[in-house]
Amino acid sequence: MIKVYRFEELDCANCAAKMEDAINKMPEVKHASINFMTQKLTLETDGEITTDLLKKIEKTCSKVERDCRLIF
Repeated sequence: MIKVYRFEELDCANCAAKMEDAINKMPEVKHASINFMTQKLTLETDGEITTDLLKKIEKTCSKVERDCRLIF
């Protein structure tokens, strides 16, 4: 399944790259791509994208950039 989500308060392209790397290391994620210019995350998984996974991604991203939030 592929879905696109929006970020709020993503202020740094370098941070976006770090977040992308961290998300791609998650076992549930087949592929993730963050476009800093559009503030969007394209997320691909083999199964359903659950709220738990999205919360885990948001928590991971907030470790890199504290004020950044994933809108889902």
